Amino acid sequence: MAQSNARFERLGYLALNVTDLEKSAEFYETMVGLRRVETNVDAVFLRCSDRHHDIVLFQSDAPGLKRIGWQMESPEQLEALDRHFRSIGIVTRPVSNADAVEMAIDGGFRMTEPTTGATMEFYSHMDHADSAFEPTHTKIARLGHVVLASADMAATERFFSENMNFKVSDRIENGVVHMRCFPNPLHHSFGVGAGKAAQLHHVNFMVTDMDDIGRANTRMKSKTIPIVYGPGKHPQSESVFFYFLDPDGLTLEYSYGMEEFPEHAPRAPRLFPMTVESVDHWGGLPEPDFAKVGEIETAGRDR
Repeated sequence: MAQSNARFERLGYLALNVTDLEKSAEFYETMVGLRRVETNVDAVFLRCSDRHHDIVLFQSDAPGLKRIGWQMESPEQLEALDRHFRSIGIVTRPVSNADAVEMAIDGGFRMTEPTTGATMEFYSHMDHADSAFEPTHTKIARLGHVVLASADMAATERFFSENMNFKVSDRIENGVVHMRCFPNPLHHSFGVGAGKAAQLHHVNFMVTDMDDIGRANTRMKSKTIPIVYGPGKHPQSESVFFYFLDPDGLTLEYSYGMEEFPEHAPRAPRLFPMTVESVDHWGGLPEPDFAKVGEIETAGRDR
């Protein structure tokens, strides 16, 4: 079976399900630091970059992941990936014209990732916003990464490696694998953690100032927002991290700093033992509510 040689631009956007659309939208604006783009009957678009959006919130009874959007390097790469999926028996579904207009993308397609049931959307262009993103209290640089838990971590890693050409950066034994959407240089734009069932683990926003981590710690405490891990420092990416919960209990992360890989002759992936120090240089432990909420939507995938 031929392996995919897909080339990606970046993690494009995340669509999240929330139980109170306006309450969550306000939280992502005032506490996280995103900017609201537009509001529809059942969706709110927010951004932390010069693109049309980075996060879309949808009204739902089950908080968690609706879909992951990936931006390909070119229309030719988009078409090639579509052909590859169909060649291995994966059903692909064109994004409808109405959805493409709403998402400000050039069409593309969606599919269901077979090991987690997560909906993936692929496109090659998203419109830019009318103005530059202006940070408020937090200098967010970009939507950084998304991590899913999988009941079969090895199978999920294999699917992304063989069929989406993701590259492994590092692994924690029986814990998590960090992957980058090649040739994007960031240490990881996607991660797979071990879990009893597939679910959204956490969503990351990368910041440009170490002080943003400290200010977030103070801000969340002042508003009694649950802090579930950190501040700490991940040994794999050398990122300083800070995890907190949104109104539904979804786990969000700020991180500062990350290793970048060259496209050619990158270092080999490392294997870390499953120890506290492999997750946090400073020896911290997560709170019980860390990464506990995050259902993966498996119905109504074409909206």
